[in-house]
Amino acid sequence: MIAPSELILNPDGSVYHINLKPENIAHDIIFVGDQNRVEKITKHFDSIEFTTQKREFKTQTGIYKGKRLTVMSTGIGPDNIDIVMNELDALVNIDLKTRTVKEELTSLNIVRVGTSGSLQADIPCDSIVMSLYGLGLDNMIHSYVIDEIKETEMEEAFITQTNWDLRKGRPYVIKGSESLAKKFESDQIFQGFTGTAGGFYGPQGRVLRLAIQDPELNRKMDNFNFNGIKMTNLEMETGAIYGLGKLLGHQCLSLNAIIANRADGTFSEDPYKAVESLIEYALNKLAE
Repeated sequence: MIAPSELILNPDGSVYHINLKPENIAHDIIFVGDQNRVEKITKHFDSIEFTTQKREFKTQTGIYKGKRLTVMSTGIGPDNIDIVMNELDALVNIDLKTRTVKEELTSLNIVRVGTSGSLQADIPCDSIVMSLYGLGLDNMIHSYVIDEIKETEMEEAFITQTNWDLRKGRPYVIKGSESLAKKFESDQIFQGFTGTAGGFYGPQGRVLRLAIQDPELNRKMDNFNFNGIKMTNLEMETGAIYGLGKLLGHQCLSLNAIIANRADGTFSEDPYKAVESLIEYALNKLAE
């Protein structure tokens, strides 16, 4: 039995942070970071059956082209992903009344729909990157046992090529869902290797008033190459989603609308259109 202090439930029986009960979610779930983006997706739904919000975690479940889907905002960063992934898993794989793990486990399909900046000149603004791998620079996942799920050779190559300072923790590389990647692949989108930072400023090489540990890190990440695989973009959730998803047995894929290209210094002329195109692409693929 899982103690009440470890799996916290609200008085109505919903899980603590995301405020959901098992019947409130679909098998196919879209993650967004921004709570205001939830309705930008669900406005396309034929109907909405359920809505709730607690803190930054907003959820809507409904029907799109006959397919039941859930859209959920996670907020920003790997720490929030730790909350959302564990509590979603509890909804489908733990009996909340007996507080015991179910004998038959359920695997959810989780697709992140976000925005990002490209690190490579040949990935232009307004394109879509589908992350085949997630590179975590955040350390959160090291609270779990990950030896059997990580891509050790890619990790070692990244550490060597960037001269990574291990005082910041060990980077980890996790592969995304192969089945979802096959479902979403298209000549229209780029296949990527996405870095996940633990912060927005220093961890992503931005300098305001504070000096950063390695001012050359972004350049070194731009030039990273492992058997032809280059880093495509940098954000704050993908690595954590892939790590926890693989540990918990869920299928996870991250899709990003590229709204800036750091290599050539350009920014999308219409970032809202780029995001809308990604939303429609993701919804239609999930509804197939």
